[in-house]
Amino acid sequence: MRTKIVRSSNPSPEDRAAISAPLSEFNLQNGPPPNFWNIALLLQNAEGSTIGGLWGRAAYDWLFIEAVAVPASLRRMGWGRALMLQAEQTAIEHSSIGIWLNTLAFQGLPFYEKLGYQRFGQIDDQPRGGTHYFLQKRLS
Repeated sequence: MRTKIVRSSNPSPEDRAAISAPLSEFNLQNGPPPNFWNIALLLQNAEGSTIGGLWGRAAYDWLFIEAVAVPASLRRMGWGRALMLQAEQTAIEHSSIGIWLNTLAFQGLPFYEKLGYQRFGQIDDQPRGGTHYFLQKRLS
């Protein structure tokens, strides 16, 4: 069978793994150790159900925060700040250089900037009429 390109609108986890495998192999053979680790900080209610939190993954000495979510009823009470500070402490414990993340203009840009995160890039018109920001914070 000849190699071909097949478009998939519903790829499986196995498809993603197959796509990532050659890149991972190349990186392991040619780059520094990636030092992978994951973080999940769970906000739980009195019943023990997860209602929000922080999710991230680290590689090459930087933690990437994929998601921070605090339910509307708990916003402006310090939970988001507490999640971020705990993520920073965890990154320091893993000897990370810094943390990076992205956010849309209507999400948490001022929140992250108050915590010392600095913009290093943006995409205009994502979504249309808005801006997608990329932020980082070096840890000491």
